[in-house]
Amino acid sequence: MKCLVVVAHPLHDSLCASLSRLVIDALIADGHEVETESLYAEGFQPALSARERGSYYDVGAYDDSAVRAQLARLSAAEALVLVFPTWWFGFPAMLKGWFDRVWAPGHAYHHASDLSAIKPALHGLRRTIAITTLGSPWWVDWLLLRRPVRRVLARALLGTCAPRCRLHLLSLYRAERVERGRLERFERRILARLRGLR
Repeated sequence: MKCLVVVAHPLHDSLCASLSRLVIDALIADGHEVETESLYAEGFQPALSARERGSYYDVGAYDDSAVRAQLARLSAAEALVLVFPTWWFGFPAMLKGWFDRVWAPGHAYHHASDLSAIKPALHGLRRTIAITTLGSPWWVDWLLLRRPVRRVLARALLGTCAPRCRLHLLSLYRAERVERGRLERFERRILARLRGLR
């Protein structure tokens, strides 16, 4: 499959960076075609510009000049793997900015002429695997906050832009104090999910 791996962590020696290397190596070993975007390392600018936002509703006129390469990689992807920390039960600003700028009109979706529900455009995207680390225990994410990252990915992004895409969210809780055995079990879960990409 054509796989796009997007990594959003500012530290090159972070747990997320290590997990992203595991992902990339496994995908390549399984014969997938892999493109990577390490948003911090590549200096991605997450803020939506006034020019980009101003062109959002002009059909076919979204100013994509600054993110054309990212748009092409997303449009070509059959599988998307996101590796990121969950901070304050949401996405890092860098990843949120990638969604804002790259999941753009005319590429990830199309506006309806009467500005009613948007129409999906990522028809080739079939699988998304989101791998995230959290400092909190599982019950805070599941019971108190009802998994906000999963809801945004499943309903807001994939649900509207790639409705045929299956989402798998793998969350490592209490990641700041993870024991070796628990980390190894999490890595095995990642590898098993990647092997299921077809």
